[in-house]
Amino acid sequence: MKSSIRFVGGVGTVTGSRHQVTVGSRRVLLDCGMFQGPEEVRQRNWRLPGADPGDVDAVLLSHAHLDHSGLLPVLVRQGFSGPIHCTAATADLAAIVLRDAGHLQEEDAARANRHGYSRHQPALPLYTLEEAEAVLPLFRPHPYGEPFEVVPGMSALFRRAGHILGSATIDLDLGTTGRLVFSGDLGRWDRPILKDPEPVPEADVLLVESTYGDRLHSADSAAVLADLVSRAVDRGGAIIVPAFAIGRTQELLWTLRQLEDAGRVPKLPVYLDSPMASAVTDIYCRHPEDHDLDMELLMDEQRCPLCSHYYITTRLPVESKAINDVKGACLIIAGSGMVNGGRVLHHLKERLSDERTTVLLSGYQAVGTRGRLLQDGAEALRIHGQDVRVRARIETITGLSAHADQSEILRWLRGFRRAPRQTWIVHGEPAAAATLARVISRDLGWRVDVANEGIEADLEAGRS
Repeated sequence: MKSSIRFVGGVGTVTGSRHQVTVGSRRVLLDCGMFQGPEEVRQRNWRLPGADPGDVDAVLLSHAHLDHSGLLPVLVRQGFSGPIHCTAATADLAAIVLRDAGHLQEEDAARANRHGYSRHQPALPLYTLEEAEAVLPLFRPHPYGEPFEVVPGMSALFRRAGHILGSATIDLDLGTTGRLVFSGDLGRWDRPILKDPEPVPEADVLLVESTYGDRLHSADSAAVLADLVSRAVDRGGAIIVPAFAIGRTQELLWTLRQLEDAGRVPKLPVYLDSPMASAVTDIYCRHPEDHDLDMELLMDEQRCPLCSHYYITTRLPVESKAINDVKGACLIIAGSGMVNGGRVLHHLKERLSDERTTVLLSGYQAVGTRGRLLQDGAEALRIHGQDVRVRARIETITGLSAHADQSEILRWLRGFRRAPRQTWIVHGEPAAAATLARVISRDLGWRVDVANEGIEADLEAGRS
């Protein structure tokens, strides 16, 4: 019986996570993520390589981030009607993420058509809010650590990945073919809010992410944040944080509150200008199964640990626009995290040319995104068809990243009781993936290769 894995996304890049597992006549997708970045990358969202969506039996979703879940509405529109297995928190978060993505795409297409800055006539959304809603009845939530049937002859189990709320590694039992483990996106140890990543005892075939496979995070993100905030306040300008609505925003708010309570930064107005991030923060408080001890204790005290002292949420567009009138030091958190769209574009359009402004990039910026252009020193940024001069200070803080760095990936790998017969490196830019492959081979002695898009690998290759 033929068994294989085909890498149809999330290789050679950190977006578009999607891997097709075939055992006999059964086909299962690990993730169904959206490609993000430059236009030539985003164009890949309009085609779904691999099996016809109607021939896919089930989807296993590692977590709710758009680059892992964002093409589910396209899959469903094209004929998929099977179950989407995930954790309970992932189901809650993915509902928000997909609705928001459908709404924003409709808004962006309408704006492009009004102002005529799209090369496509008319500009169309990748999918609509209605198409996002069609996905939600297919979610099948499962608790951590309890096996469940995916299709006849194939079962799976979720373990905590510690990346964002609900994130999981996927342990897929393929029967006589063996055991395949997919890391999804790995989180970090000893971080606030979430429990640590859980070890996995064994795998025959392993897929491991490599987002930060060639680097280490800074040691004390709180100290770096305190210094950045203090300097920005001295200049009297706004701090604009492009928000990763799930995970990064919550950890940023947690850290800021701790710094305020310790007197290490002044208590300045904090505007959470992201309806999605606000809704996500509420969900974070409703899923104690993922909370670490510090989060549990603060929740038991009935004190919100995910808000600063002077905290303003804005949900309506008119409330967002009113932030333009705010003078002096303030902190504005607005989507999206890689500056691809959303309300952060309006704030940057308003304040990016002001040298008192600080733009704080708090997470990974994929090649070709506006965030990466800022990080690489762009002198101007194209926003809504206009070139906006960059005079603001552009700062990057890596310690808040929800992704494991190289040392933390190796820590998770060392939890396996035996070496997988084959390890595939996925979800990383080429340099990061290649570096991690070399380090795993050198330090652990494992058979390891970097996955390439479109290749189909025999899952039983090398089996004794």
